[in-house]
Amino acid sequence: MLPRRPRRSSVRVLSWPLGAFLLASILIPAPLTAQAANSPPASAPLAMVDGQPIDESQIPPAAQAQLQRMEQQVYMVRRNALGTVIDQKLLAEQARKKGLSVAELLQREVDGHVTDPSDDEVSAYYQAHQTRIHQPLDNVKEEIRQGLKSQKIDQARQTYIQGLVQRAIGDGDLVILLRPPKVAMSYDPARLRGNPGAPVTIVEFADFTCPFCHKAEPTVAALLSKYPGKVKFGYRDFPLMQIHPQAELAAEASRCAGEQGKYWEYHDLLFSNPPEKQDRSSLIEDAASLKLDQGKFSSCVDSGRYKPQIEEDQRLGAASGVLGTPSFFIDGIYLQGAQSLDTLQHVVDQELSAAGHNHPSP
Repeated sequence: MLPRRPRRSSVRVLSWPLGAFLLASILIPAPLTAQAANSPPASAPLAMVDGQPIDESQIPPAAQAQLQRMEQQVYMVRRNALGTVIDQKLLAEQARKKGLSVAELLQREVDGHVTDPSDDEVSAYYQAHQTRIHQPLDNVKEEIRQGLKSQKIDQARQTYIQGLVQRAIGDGDLVILLRPPKVAMSYDPARLRGNPGAPVTIVEFADFTCPFCHKAEPTVAALLSKYPGKVKFGYRDFPLMQIHPQAELAAEASRCAGEQGKYWEYHDLLFSNPPEKQDRSSLIEDAASLKLDQGKFSSCVDSGRYKPQIEEDQRLGAASGVLGTPSFFIDGIYLQGAQSLDTLQHVVDQELSAAGHNHPSP
């Protein structure tokens, strides 16, 4: 399998990560508005039957989830298309300032500084893909070299354009008005961390036995410590029982710990343990380590009385477009997967600006 040589035009399209794109946003009302309080906002009726209104909240959850995903897809198409146009305009303006064509600009500023891949790089690529190439190295060495160089040029051009974008933002020459869609997302006051009056709300749907949720936990902790008093964090259960059989039991155990005022201590302990350490005996040991009343805790876990509440969390997540864990809603902006700290910070900073608050110092 030889390295693919990107087809180059005079302008390279830059695919921005979500966080970098949101960093530049100037806030305007989004297509869907996240709730300001802890209850879903009223929506305009979609139909009337015998004088009784039918609104968005009555649409079946499966259809709501499909609509959320479609809105996100529409946003992504717009975002990528907008990024292409911005790249083209910034490159054209930079070329005009230097009295060059765009092709000449890229050749002088980018392509001409990219060195040829070394023999070691070519050999390393060949060794990694030898089973797919099916030819001796000498027969394909130069083709591999050219393909690797094209990849280097492609990356260098993206880096160059990112620099143009950041400078344009810093100089005030680039203002991006496109906003991601938002969904109305409530939190459970019994599982809320931080100042209830904080201007930004993060709600996470997670699974105590999900390895990706464990990976995300330090990032979430770092984010909350960076914004004291400005961000509140709500947790909701989304156990994936098909692949994590102990997930629901762990979620129930966390609610039982909450009965004794130790919800967050137990939550943190579950995420500090290995994901596979969530069987009943381990959950009881965790409760003992927090000095919970063992009789009350065991009785609560065995009763299954929190199953309905956990199922309600799952229904809410599914209706909001959640497909896996972890999933985050930052003031209703949906981010799926274990996001980087930078990505989460960009969205929080954007929402703080909308609420009239300053960003924290880097």
